[in-house]
Amino acid sequence: MILFAGVDAGGTTTRAALHAADGTRLGYGTAGPGNPAAYGDPAAGAAIERALRRALDGQDPLRVAASVAGVAGADDGFAVVLRRVWAACGIAAPPRLVSDVDIAYAAGTPAPSGTLLLAGTGAAAARFADRRVAAVADGLGWLLGDEGGGFWIGRAGVRATVHALDRGLPYGPLADLVCAHFGATGEPRGRADRIVRLAQADRILVAAACPLVAEAATAGDRRAAEIVDEAARRLVATAGWVPGEGPIVLAGGVLTADGPVRTAVLELLGDREVATARDGAAGASWLAALDHLGDLATHGRFTAG
Repeated sequence: MILFAGVDAGGTTTRAALHAADGTRLGYGTAGPGNPAAYGDPAAGAAIERALRRALDGQDPLRVAASVAGVAGADDGFAVVLRRVWAACGIAAPPRLVSDVDIAYAAGTPAPSGTLLLAGTGAAAARFADRRVAAVADGLGWLLGDEGGGFWIGRAGVRATVHALDRGLPYGPLADLVCAHFGATGEPRGRADRIVRLAQADRILVAAACPLVAEAATAGDRRAAEIVDEAARRLVATAGWVPGEGPIVLAGGVLTADGPVRTAVLELLGDREVATARDGAAGASWLAALDHLGDLATHGRFTAG
């Protein structure tokens, strides 16, 4: 029995999946961040190796016929790191290195052409033609781009809170949630100062405020609802920069989980055909099987788990 392996290495979590040729999932493993641009090649390689070893637990690595690794923040030189990891795990052939965009699209549809709209911590859109990226929009990083993504939403919520605290403006559920998130208590200016200090020290705290904006919007907070609507408009505008035929695949935690941002995006997309990405590691494993088996690799079986 031949096996196929897929890896989805991102800025928060690394996932690895192992499948049989018929799409049955035989193993799965997770580890910490695997983005080499953010954490360096050694740390990213170590996370990928941990996840892959956990997915291979109890299976013969020599039976892995093909594998694909989708790695956020990787350049061509990272392929050397992956070859060492695969060899250390006992897999004979190194993986095909692709971007996280490729596997996110593959996790949502078998259609060779379509559009990916991705909103996790960051945000980007990509148009695919014959399973190759033909055009990309945004994905410009937390400092200069990623409009409508998780960091953008979290930052907008945190900014609205500190401005309200600083200026004595009315505030409601959003400010309460953000203050609790940052452990900010006491008089308004003191709370604002603590939030600013912690946000400047750790941008991950800012990104982690994204779900709080969604929660506050659901609770009826006017400012949070405005942020959600603006995020949705920016995301759909990003997809509009790479127009094409075929389905739009929604990927990333902001768009795959039920919530106000996903709802607003779906409303703006209207009658467009929309698919939702499932697990990225499973999408990578399906791509590996597709390379080896062609159309015999059943997309629904690989991604159903």
